[in-house]
Amino acid sequence: MLKNRLMFVFGLLIVASLVLAACGPAATPEAPAAPAEPAAPAEPAAPAEPEPTAVPEPTAVPRTTRTGGWLDQITMVAVTTDSVITQLQAGEIDIYAATLGRAEDYRAAQDAGLQTMTAYGGYYELTFNPVGGGDNGATFESTGKLNPFAIPAIREAMNMLVDRDYIVQEIYGGLAVPKFFPINSAFPDYALLADVARELEAVYAFDEAKAQEVIDAEMTALGAEKVDGKWNFNGEPVVISLLIRNDGDGTRLPIGNYVADQLEKIGFETFRDYKTSSEASPIWISGNPADGAFHIYTGGWITTAVSRDDGSNFQFFYTPDGLGSPLWAAYKPTEEFYNLSVVLANNDFKTVEERRELFAEALRLSMEDSTRVWLVDQTAFSPLRPGIEVAADLAGGIQGGSLQGFTLRYTGQEGGNLTYAMSDLLTDPWNPVAGSNWVYDTAPKRIINDYGVIPDPFTGLQWPSRVESAVVTVQTGLPVGKTLDWVELEFADEIVVPEDAFVDWDAENQVFITSAEKFPEGQTALRKSVVTYPADFYSKTKWHDGNNFSPADFLMLWIMTFDRANEGSAIYDEGAVSAFNSFMSAFKGFRITSADPFTFEFYSDLYQLDAELNVTTSWPEYGFGNGSWYMIAIGNLAEANGELAYSSAKADTNEVEWMSYIDGPSLEVLGKYLDQAIAEQYIPYEATLGQYITPDQAVAAYTNYKAFFDRQGHYWVATGPYFLDKVFSVEKTLTIKHNPDHQDLSDEWSGFASPKIAEAEVDGEGRVTIGSEAVFDVYVTFEGEDYPLAELGNVKYLLFDATGALVTVGEAEAVEDGYFTVTLSAEDTAKLAEGSNKLEVVIVSKLVSIPTFVSFEFVTSQ
Repeated sequence: MLKNRLMFVFGLLIVASLVLAACGPAATPEAPAAPAEPAAPAEPAAPAEPEPTAVPEPTAVPRTTRTGGWLDQITMVAVTTDSVITQLQAGEIDIYAATLGRAEDYRAAQDAGLQTMTAYGGYYELTFNPVGGGDNGATFESTGKLNPFAIPAIREAMNMLVDRDYIVQEIYGGLAVPKFFPINSAFPDYALLADVARELEAVYAFDEAKAQEVIDAEMTALGAEKVDGKWNFNGEPVVISLLIRNDGDGTRLPIGNYVADQLEKIGFETFRDYKTSSEASPIWISGNPADGAFHIYTGGWITTAVSRDDGSNFQFFYTPDGLGSPLWAAYKPTEEFYNLSVVLANNDFKTVEERRELFAEALRLSMEDSTRVWLVDQTAFSPLRPGIEVAADLAGGIQGGSLQGFTLRYTGQEGGNLTYAMSDLLTDPWNPVAGSNWVYDTAPKRIINDYGVIPDPFTGLQWPSRVESAVVTVQTGLPVGKTLDWVELEFADEIVVPEDAFVDWDAENQVFITSAEKFPEGQTALRKSVVTYPADFYSKTKWHDGNNFSPADFLMLWIMTFDRANEGSAIYDEGAVSAFNSFMSAFKGFRITSADPFTFEFYSDLYQLDAELNVTTSWPEYGFGNGSWYMIAIGNLAEANGELAYSSAKADTNEVEWMSYIDGPSLEVLGKYLDQAIAEQYIPYEATLGQYITPDQAVAAYTNYKAFFDRQGHYWVATGPYFLDKVFSVEKTLTIKHNPDHQDLSDEWSGFASPKIAEAEVDGEGRVTIGSEAVFDVYVTFEGEDYPLAELGNVKYLLFDATGALVTVGEAEAVEDGYFTVTLSAEDTAKLAEGSNKLEVVIVSKLVSIPTFVSFEFVTSQ
């Protein structure tokens, strides 16, 4: 899945940045990496005042006059991972945008002369079904079968039953690192908490005997007993059902088999249920976990943009607030863990030091909960034929990158057709409100989307796309800084929410409630974001059906945010309430100070540590795709009349079709309501949107939309450099075509180079006398050149003794470009016993968000 950090741009949901990984290199799976300060869209420098006699500088000539994407057509297909390299060699596909993770695949790609792009954002885990009932609290009431994983202590012990080093070496061939936590070891937070992480990793290291001891005690307490070495409950064997993915990059199949083998060794029988992503999804995502159809799912995720703050991951992965599906609704974290997850998701702290303490406690509690047992962070790769260019995200790789639609091309060529492959496609229904979150479905959406702001593929900071300018104001003293010049950062002792700001929604009268109405005593906020769109935005920005962008498109996003979680609404969805309540815990209001040019103010107590990430654009991205006001309007009519549902959970509850704008029975229903909207001159939420839409404008928009469907056979529109052309669901194929009406030149985002990921080496004496000072040299380079000190954030070291215990932590001393020293004092080495010790150095660059780890082992003696 894509943990796409599914963050509503306005901060409603940080589902982070998460997407269901069907396979790909690492959970929802697959990818990231980081470059040098991206040569990305920099603000043009203001020309110097010319001397009176100076000759004017010649006007720069654009490198192209083409607008929209570089290619004429992209054909997306699903291919099995075992045929990827041969199909690339044969020219049957041009790029494999998902990732591969096996060492033999990497060698084959190298032997075939293919390009490869590395991604660090994928990760794999074991997802447990935690449902339990009955007298012992661990029985599926519908079947009477025992569910050991309803007990947190058994889930916690599973951390010690699996040998992550074995998985890394034997399954991934070294193209992964062991993973214990819901934070990515390639992202900044792991570097910040490396000392805490290393200590916990030692506690939960592979220890089969200890794991069995804990599990035996808990199983006995549940009323189970061993008969001839096998666990029985109520006279029947305890059978653990493992839902094992057999597609993707091919690594989850051996992972599932290994875990099943380990469970059998300690007395369980297992049922190995092999399924593809499409086959597994109805069971673990949309199915009722109380039915007991599975105990363990081999989960995979991909963070599709470099995450500079993984604090929301605890809320997403361990609480009902994370994802609106039946499985998440069954999560029952302790009150302490839940409250802490909300605090970190909302950045409800005042200092970096306080955040670190909260984060450290959350890591500990996540291990005790262990609704998920994390296995590996993958260093995956995507192979592609030579002569193809694309900006890949260091986290999400190609398929997860927001810039892929803007940069994918044949080198030096305009136009052409390209075949883009992944391991699956068209996994679940597409609708922008609560549709598919699989990376296989979000990848094509990313190519056809546009954005208010776009994440830098190497640092995770945001660059303006459609937004012209932004001003972020935070309360004085909060730990917020900025890196890029396009955003202004200001501090204020008090940020007062205006009386006319919208803070809530009246579903009956379909109007917003103002701050003055709900909070007559007034309110303040920790953060204020103001964005302004260009003066010519509405005339230049068109949806793929030819309709111009409207202020109603911005405002519909906010109406939907409130309306779906309001019991008085015709489209109320119980599954939307938990995430909405989490959002409201920090939300303070918004207002539109100008409709044209569109100027949007947002107030919240939720803030990020980077000013660039505090920009709330109101861009109509609903978390599962872009959506125009009329696109949402017909979906609302279908749901309000009980014929379709946006979410899988509501569709299941109401026994209706999960809404899809691209295929299946939904199209006929949506078409019916589109015709009705035309006939009735329908303006959705007229009391509010009627200020921005006239009846004639509504009919014109619907008519263009209907004509688009007649041409393309689907209802999916966006505003990006390509549009969705045709969908072939049975064949798992779709085509995407060039959008010549896109406003940007094709080379707008061509400035991103390779990520400047530091390389490092530690050297020093191999034998150190206990109680004496020891000095070690640290060399930091990139492509053989010394890494400039000005481009490095910090270089930290951790000292571990022979037992693996952390002895001390400190900062390396900078000497010159590319050279640092680590000095262990006599007091430091006096803490070491005789034996082998390890010095680990963590290098953090300012140009990429992926830290570099390097270690050096030395012996101590008297």
